[in-house]
Amino acid sequence: MRRFYPSASSALVFIGLLCTWATAQNPAQAGTQSSGTASIAATADVDQNPVTVKTTSDSNSKKPIDTDPIFGVPPLPKGKTSLVGGRVAHIDGVHNRLTVKVFNGGKWNIAFDERTHFYIDGAETTFANIKKGERVYVDTMLDNHQIFARNVHIITKSGPASASGQVVAYNNGVMTIRDDLSARPVQFRIDGQTRVMRDGSPASAAALQPGSLIAVQFSPDTPNRGVAREVKILAAPGQSVTFFGKVTNVDLRNRQLAVENHTDNKTYEIAMDGDQTIPSNLTVGSEVSVAAVFDGRGYKAQSISVK
Repeated sequence: MRRFYPSASSALVFIGLLCTWATAQNPAQAGTQSSGTASIAATADVDQNPVTVKTTSDSNSKKPIDTDPIFGVPPLPKGKTSLVGGRVAHIDGVHNRLTVKVFNGGKWNIAFDERTHFYIDGAETTFANIKKGERVYVDTMLDNHQIFARNVHIITKSGPASASGQVVAYNNGVMTIRDDLSARPVQFRIDGQTRVMRDGSPASAAALQPGSLIAVQFSPDTPNRGVAREVKILAAPGQSVTFFGKVTNVDLRNRQLAVENHTDNKTYEIAMDGDQTIPSNLTVGSEVSVAAVFDGRGYKAQSISVK
């Protein structure tokens, strides 16, 4: 009797028929198997391309925030900011370092990265446009053990500035004043374009006598020198001044009076002579009219009237 031995191709055909018959008998199971295969493939893709993303707590806005520990941008450090001003001594775009020669001496090495905002005269830019020697102001923060720049402001346009003080000397077109803020001598050039004003009217530069109190509008040139655009003489030695305002302090022992002047909202200290009669109703808060004379060192009351 002759035996039958199936070939390999016949066996594969037979197995395929069995799979087709099983699928026809239980289609739900087949769908489940297909879904499982797809899930495994998707999981493999995620494992091969990991992405670390979280959403904000706001349910209305699900903005993704990159928190990848290597490539993600860390949040800004917490703490207060400190403003430092100076000149750009060096900028390193490879190591993200900015060296600033600060105005009061010394150099600061400041780090920056993609969290840092750069501005030139108020317009946002990039660190590539910053040049050595430019005037810079930096909002700094402490980030671990290094100084970090939050905002970098480059100033290239010199706008008008102001100062006030007392004239010390005026010679050969150079005026020296004792600045009210720093109490240090500051010099200004007076040229043909400088306007000198006194009591609201134009005056000559000869009116800038030593001892005069002035206010200056100037163009910054160097840290201690500039060209004065306008000089207002507030008081000259021997000039009579009248103050109208509220008394903020009365010192009878030292015979001093402080008045908040309504004209310019400034407070002036006025000396009272020893033989001068002081009104009996003069108290803190009184509205007064004081006629005084500026003697180059201060104001001396000539008469005091309480309203």
